[in-house]
Amino acid sequence: MTLIHLSPFDLGLASILVLLLAGMSWRLRLGIERRVLISAARSTVQLMLVGLVLKVLFAQTSLPLIGLMALVMLSVAGYEVMQRQKRRYRGIWGYGIGALSMFLSAFTVTLLALTVIIGVEPWYQPQYLIPLLGMMLGNTMSGIAIALDSLTRQAWDARGRIEARLLAGGTWDDAIEEVRRDALRSGLIPIINAMATAGLVSLPGMMTGQILAGSPPMEAAKYQLLIMFLIAAGTGLGSMAAVWIGSRRLFDDRQRLRLDRLAAANRSS
Repeated sequence: MTLIHLSPFDLGLASILVLLLAGMSWRLRLGIERRVLISAARSTVQLMLVGLVLKVLFAQTSLPLIGLMALVMLSVAGYEVMQRQKRRYRGIWGYGIGALSMFLSAFTVTLLALTVIIGVEPWYQPQYLIPLLGMMLGNTMSGIAIALDSLTRQAWDARGRIEARLLAGGTWDDAIEEVRRDALRSGLIPIINAMATAGLVSLPGMMTGQILAGSPPMEAAKYQLLIMFLIAAGTGLGSMAAVWIGSRRLFDDRQRLRLDRLAAANRSS
């Protein structure tokens, strides 16, 4: 089976559906038609640019260029994690916690998959590295953002209970343990649900893409399983790192709760 190439006209037809959605939003006064159109335009520009960049990377297999692209992907993901929090950490911590957690989890799991599981030679082959890293960053980004948002929200709401435990002689770790556990659970629920419904409710993106490109269905299913297991591990490790660093940041060296290290609630959230 050969791949059917899409023309600009084909994509134009598909874009009419997005215009229809924006029109429905305007008609129903939802107030999101502008965001729908901007998001569609951004995705068009971004994906076309990525396609051009990947074309160059696939032809050269240059480690410095691949490293630069990976750094850009991590930087944007770290910014998105920060933007998705209602109460974000002040200063560099607001960006650094998410970016560092994704670096430790997504990059480590991706490197493990390329060198040990798949065995790509060289390990930085862009055909494997960039798609795998992109899927890892995209999914761990969502899990970390949800976990951090839950952590800061619950810490703010439960500040009286946390301070009471500190006054009773408990450590910062004991005082925030329950909040931290709930935050981790929130960050892991999306990937757990995705694994539980894969194949029954939906065909995941990578499997669908491989089937459309002509790969045997069983081979596509095996690659999708590999990706989901990697994403689950990356999301879990990243969320744990982010929640631990974030919860530690909420206390000073004298084990006092420091909610002043959180910025005011983001009204646009």
